[in-house]
Amino acid sequence: MVALAYDRALEAVNQAWLEIAEGRSIIDVEETSAHVSTNRVFRLALSSGDSVVAKVSNYGSYFLFAEDHDRLFECTTLLANSRWANFLATVLTRDGRPYRWYDGKCWVVFYVDVPRAEMLGGVVAESDIDNLATEIAEFHAISQEVGNRLPPPSHSIRSDAVSLYDALGKSNAPTAFELSLSELDVVRRSVHELLIHLEAIDFDHWPKMPILVDWNLGNFSIHRAASGRFSLFSRWDYDWFRIDTRMLDFYFLSRVSSKTGDKTSFTYSPHTLLEPRFVKFLATYHSSNHLREEEVRFLPWAYRFFILHYVIRDGAKFFQPALIDRFKREAVSSYLPTLSSFDCSSLLNVLERW
Repeated sequence: MVALAYDRALEAVNQAWLEIAEGRSIIDVEETSAHVSTNRVFRLALSSGDSVVAKVSNYGSYFLFAEDHDRLFECTTLLANSRWANFLATVLTRDGRPYRWYDGKCWVVFYVDVPRAEMLGGVVAESDIDNLATEIAEFHAISQEVGNRLPPPSHSIRSDAVSLYDALGKSNAPTAFELSLSELDVVRRSVHELLIHLEAIDFDHWPKMPILVDWNLGNFSIHRAASGRFSLFSRWDYDWFRIDTRMLDFYFLSRVSSKTGDKTSFTYSPHTLLEPRFVKFLATYHSSNHLREEEVRFLPWAYRFFILHYVIRDGAKFFQPALIDRFKREAVSSYLPTLSSFDCSSLLNVLERW
């Protein structure tokens, strides 16, 4: 799938804005799309003097998108009286509910244009890793409290994996996934192993909470005090928001913590999960928000799910064509096969320190 044409996306934004404008007209439009995904993102300058951000998408299911934004809105409401009150970009509402525009082919949502403070840079300084780990640990702690008050989601790791497993077994799978029969076999075996593992660990009864998954360095900003310590300041971009185990957040946090950062080398290799810098991150996180042994052992399985779901299953809809072709080939030839020998011992060692 290719991104919506600029004119088509802008037309959708203008039509959507008419339903929520309340007398405010659009006086300028700036496209801020990262051009990694098929989404288009615009900053709209309004006649009222403020600005909003519009996202136009045709990726995945509109109905899951709508559900996710209902949950996101509830999250921001429940965080209102905490230190995280202004951390998440708020979804604009109409009649007290998150507003979204849908024409059967694409959809639009608007967000408050949250202020952005300092960015952590291309590679996080080693001296900042502990600080980031503590901040994420505290955010996860309140997210768990919020999660206990949200309606259950209609999809999960298990349901997404079952759906993928079934799709991989259909006669049109080679065409649908653009993979050879031997590549499909690698992927289907990997999904099967994941489903067997979820059963073995009674995953359905694990705690679930709202998570953001894509913690790349371009998605959040920080406020740094004179002492050098910082706090998480603002977060935007919710492409992969879901309610599930917190362990799905950690692969991207390993990339952020890595010695190469998450942009220098654009790869989804699992090697960052074993870097000493991520072990340091995990140890500090654990000191603030305890991890269970079964959660740490689940990290390579959470990574496996990320590759299977966001790269193999939905990647062609989300990523630009040039990127997803490379990601899928690397997933089948390298990422997934290496998981059979993934050694968690260095990660499990952090549990012994506390």
